[in-house]
Amino acid sequence: MSPVTTLVPRFVLSLPRRIQESSFSALWKRNSAMDLCPQQPPLFTFGVIADVQYADIDDGFNFTRTRKRYYRSSLQLLKNALKSWSESAVKPDFILQLGDLIDGFNKLHGASQRALDTVLREFGSCPAKVHHVWGNHEFYNFSRSELMRSPLDSSLYADWRPRGVPGEDDIYAYQFSPFPGFTFVVLDAYDVSLLGRQQSNKQYNNAMNLIRLYNKNEDLNCPP
Repeated sequence: MSPVTTLVPRFVLSLPRRIQESSFSALWKRNSAMDLCPQQPPLFTFGVIADVQYADIDDGFNFTRTRKRYYRSSLQLLKNALKSWSESAVKPDFILQLGDLIDGFNKLHGASQRALDTVLREFGSCPAKVHHVWGNHEFYNFSRSELMRSPLDSSLYADWRPRGVPGEDDIYAYQFSPFPGFTFVVLDAYDVSLLGRQQSNKQYNNAMNLIRLYNKNEDLNCPP
């Protein structure tokens, strides 16, 4: 039975019985017709993973202490994802790693590079190229210049990327097209930010002015 057949009845159960029967009948006929159609190969496939947040430390809690965090176990979840992609009948053409690959606690333990090496070593078995996005935890652990020189800079897979402004830090953004008519854009979400920027940097000052415009608290970590 197809996923559509199992999900739709939850919606139509509140309808009159006559409408229910006609809805089920139409749905069954449509699904039966779809089953008879030959399966077309996908134009492209990709995998997505985010917030691995690995650290070689004991379990703990998030910043607000509302959720348990399993820092070491996250590496096994990454391995499970990589194994699933490798064993899939249709291999992904690429992987989107959406940031926070290692946790900010690594910085406090002087383990940032060791943790990153551990996680990237697992990606060595990945069946496809990996596009990395930078999250806040990347900047808790590394400076922007360090990230630009690291394997987390996947702009070598770019079809196009903006040029940096002379005298300023490079922007990490690019686009790529896995198939004609489809474009993926990797954005630098921390371009204008206090994270990863020197205080003398223009983007840092722009970010500070923007924060102070909306947050009048002395402690800027307190929401307005």
